[in-house]
Amino acid sequence: MSGKGFVYLTGAGPGDPKLITVRGLESIRLADVLIYDRLVSEELVSQASPHAELLYVGKASGRHTMRQEDINELIADRALRGLTVTRLKGGDPFVFGRGGEEAARLAELGVPFEIVPGISSCIAVPAYAGIPVTHRTLAASFAVITGHECVGKSGACVDWSWAAGAETLVVLMGLQQLPVITGRLLDNGKDASTPIALIQSGSTGGERVVVGTLADIAANPETEQLRSPVTIVIGPVVAMRDRLAWRKVEALIS
Repeated sequence: MSGKGFVYLTGAGPGDPKLITVRGLESIRLADVLIYDRLVSEELVSQASPHAELLYVGKASGRHTMRQEDINELIADRALRGLTVTRLKGGDPFVFGRGGEEAARLAELGVPFEIVPGISSCIAVPAYAGIPVTHRTLAASFAVITGHECVGKSGACVDWSWAAGAETLVVLMGLQQLPVITGRLLDNGKDASTPIALIQSGSTGGERVVVGTLADIAANPETEQLRSPVTIVIGPVVAMRDRLAWRKVEALIS
């Protein structure tokens, strides 16, 4: 096969495979090559054609199967062979998923592509834990930040004085930096009694939630037992979990 193929940059959603979009599932089934990340469910990978080439390029903290630059080239290489490539990423490809870098490389090479948005963990994971990121009487806005400092970006990734003012603050990839994150928010005027939730493996069967305050969450013994991926939610909306933890209610009914 020769000529330029086509690339789908697809978001797989927050973890529960049923939360992928219809278009996202179509893109998996259309793929000659499926290039997928660590947090993508095996149930979604199994939807690929039995003839598709399956390439795992997952990353964990400090353990990368492949550098991002090499992933960019891998996607482009298969497309330039005339193949249909689906790059399947956890969450949404443009929310801390580095999909913008992958798309930029394809655009540079003239490879046609489609962005298939996914349901981001920044809204879905809190929702599954019974926490609305906005609420008419508690939070009219929310902000999403990364818990990692950026490589190649001048200055810090996060303006903590700005982040401390967010009505609801969602932090992705921040578990290892939790003491630093809470400390910087407190240093920038965030109230020590502000509720905070740590949600491990949100929307999946392995979900665990630890709730506390900015002042005490880092020292909570339950926090030490959590493992990535963890979504951090900070703000008064966290207190609504006591009433809205629908998955607990569902478990009692079933």
